[in-house]
Amino acid sequence: MNAFNKTVKELGDVHNWSQTIEHDMRTVSSALDPLNGKYEVLDCMTMNGNQLRQLVKAIDFAAIAHRNQLRRDGKTPYINHPIGVMNTLVQLADCQDIDVLCAAVLHDTVEDTDTTISDITAHFGANVSAIVAEVTDDKTLAKAERKRLQVQHSPHISFGAKLVKLSDKLYNLRDLLRETPIGWTDDRVDEYFKWSERVIAGMVGTNEALEDELRHVLALKNVILD
Repeated sequence: MNAFNKTVKELGDVHNWSQTIEHDMRTVSSALDPLNGKYEVLDCMTMNGNQLRQLVKAIDFAAIAHRNQLRRDGKTPYINHPIGVMNTLVQLADCQDIDVLCAAVLHDTVEDTDTTISDITAHFGANVSAIVAEVTDDKTLAKAERKRLQVQHSPHISFGAKLVKLSDKLYNLRDLLRETPIGWTDDRVDEYFKWSERVIAGMVGTNEALEDELRHVLALKNVILD
């Protein structure tokens, strides 16, 4: 049992526990890039105790899975990304669906670590694992094919998966505005924006707030979302 889980286990009072988690989340959020939203901490007391435990468990699971990974800038801990995607869903999309929030935190674990869909199902249930599966690319396919399939599939995935994918795209686009990744050219960044618009276009009508912000961010690179 790691230190975080041991601490959670020892906290018997849900109110005190939520205050502790709020402090931890504020500490993490303060390190995240301000381009990715106002990092106001989720009001833990709007959840019941079981939901809060489930969300904290998902954050802990993702942190362990991504512990040795960095973002494309070569310096930012990867875990900032899934936490940021979840936070955007709470703060911008007003999402309160615990399964969607857990899936947001876990959305890259299967694609980018040795975690399996069966692992997600065992720890978080079929609803969460179904969303994670919908937003997971098949890494055995060529990159161009994976990108084509994202455009093809985005209109047909579930509502929860669309929320996660929209928030994920918003976070990544903001990251590219902040700093060009190591090894990327300006042309590659421009192509990523154009491709992202094609993926996002298939999900228009899911959440107005997310889509308005995506329109704004895309327009900064002269890409128009219809």
